[in-house]
Amino acid sequence: MFAASQSDPNSGWEAKAVEFFKDHLKEKDAPTSVPSLNDVPLHYLKPNSLVKFRCLIQDMFDPEFYMGVYETVDPATKAKVLRCGKYKDVTECGVSRVDFNSRNTVTAERQTFYCVPIPGENPWVKEISSLSRVVPSTSYAPTRQKRSYEEDDEMDDMDTQPQKQREPHPGMSPQSPTEQHGNGDCKRQETEAPSSQTASTSHLDLNFPLPGEKGPSCLVKVYENWDNFKLNDTLEVYGILSVSPALSALADEKDASSSIMDPTESMETAEEQRVHCPPASLVPRLHMLHARPVSHNNPLLPSATLEDNSAFLSSTLSEMASVRAELLTYFTHILLGDALAAEYLILHLISNVYSRRDVLPLGKFTLNLSGCPTASYTERLYQIIQQLVPSSYYLGMSLQNMNQMRLVPKKDYVANRLASGVLQLARHTSLFLDEIQLEQGQLDTTGVRNVTALGNLITWQKVDYDFNYHQMEFPCNINVLIVSEGRSLLPSDCQIHLQSQVTPANMEEYLSSIHMHTQTSSQLNKFRIYLSVARLLDYNISDEMTKVAVSEPGTDLSVQRQLAESQTHRHAAEEPDGAAQVCQRQRAVITERDQ
Repeated sequence: MFAASQSDPNSGWEAKAVEFFKDHLKEKDAPTSVPSLNDVPLHYLKPNSLVKFRCLIQDMFDPEFYMGVYETVDPATKAKVLRCGKYKDVTECGVSRVDFNSRNTVTAERQTFYCVPIPGENPWVKEISSLSRVVPSTSYAPTRQKRSYEEDDEMDDMDTQPQKQREPHPGMSPQSPTEQHGNGDCKRQETEAPSSQTASTSHLDLNFPLPGEKGPSCLVKVYENWDNFKLNDTLEVYGILSVSPALSALADEKDASSSIMDPTESMETAEEQRVHCPPASLVPRLHMLHARPVSHNNPLLPSATLEDNSAFLSSTLSEMASVRAELLTYFTHILLGDALAAEYLILHLISNVYSRRDVLPLGKFTLNLSGCPTASYTERLYQIIQQLVPSSYYLGMSLQNMNQMRLVPKKDYVANRLASGVLQLARHTSLFLDEIQLEQGQLDTTGVRNVTALGNLITWQKVDYDFNYHQMEFPCNINVLIVSEGRSLLPSDCQIHLQSQVTPANMEEYLSSIHMHTQTSSQLNKFRIYLSVARLLDYNISDEMTKVAVSEPGTDLSVQRQLAESQTHRHAAEEPDGAAQVCQRQRAVITERDQ
């Protein structure tokens, strides 16, 4: 297509190429046939192949210029050939050389996003996603081909000269570029990553928002409409994978040159070079062809909107009432027999910021569950919630964590990147704050700043990123659950004191007896689907519920909205008086507390 476009400048080959992939990805089961960087190890994927990546935009780098069209000259025949530089990181010229003075050279611009896997994505999500893992037929066999040390040295020398003519080894016949890279490609397909990569990882900060996160980060190259993307967007990116060893060679050359150059003569610092040009074996490049916004990361739900999957939606809605009753019973046992607390926990888990009025977020429902017996109980409670929601994070509010952790992302002007923080989370992430861990002591400046950030997150659903000289607000949509002994020191939309109806002699054995294991995964999957669908569905409030909310000034309107949302889902066959009964119990609790 590129060659044909040289005779017809108005052919529009670039748009046609992108539309080709978009149209094919709309076909049924087409997205599942594309291997994912989230599920398939990088060394199993062939360079320059089509892959996908489910990710969060952690940072946006400055735009970069590249040669969209360049001309190569054969030194022997002097023949000139125009080549396309789009969707590539290095030039492909073989024995030819690039003519940098050619009038046919076209300089273009592209944007670079630093993307990481969705923070806090729970193991069950990754496990279910990996069941449909695709290893393309073009991938290499995962077998190790041993070479002598001399061959290794020669391959290293060849890889560090990406744009130079490579001389064949004495006694060997000339090889094509594909054959020259053959051994390196096979080596990439080992079941385990090379030890050199493991060693390099320890020296490279992949800038994950949450500690202990694993998975590949990726530099995504965007060629059009990059203004449509925002920081912290969750996307499924389809693009061309680039892991050329030449990128690592160029990075090494930059490091070597920057160490001997006058810092005032270099446009980039050494730290910035390491961040913006990391080894491709650790941070691959992905040239975007198409990106789909991710409204949820629950693999049990269709990737498209619920309205576009009427069959799935109708079958799910027909079971909503029964599944909710089972979930309520399950939570009641977990919360030591407190059915009212179980109701509120369900409402919390399906809450969603559906709109904003000026600075006020509508739909948020932060729950403070007080009266929790022990620290081991709250940890087990989080493990149970972790099995139900796609993304979550447990933050023990110990004095050490509050004084040492970086919750708010901060701009690093030396490395020219946004240093991530714990609160840089994807929408619909469940944040579990454990105040049981808080002990006596003094909060320092960092601790006070972290507690303030948590308060702003709960009240306004926003995080103020630190840019040293100013702060910038970033809206979010995070479900915050606070567990504590007494009333939390943090604000909340509702506080429920746990009223234990049972007093087990051994709390650990009691919770283990009701905790669902793998043999009951079908029931867990029903709960997972219910919570995600209830959060994503549009809702209708009946006239009766509207009158109750308006006529009762002592009733928390946000709670009323959540009750209506859980009980009056569109087309759901719920009992008409279920929400009113819960409202009456809620008003009774408020009245009793006020007295």
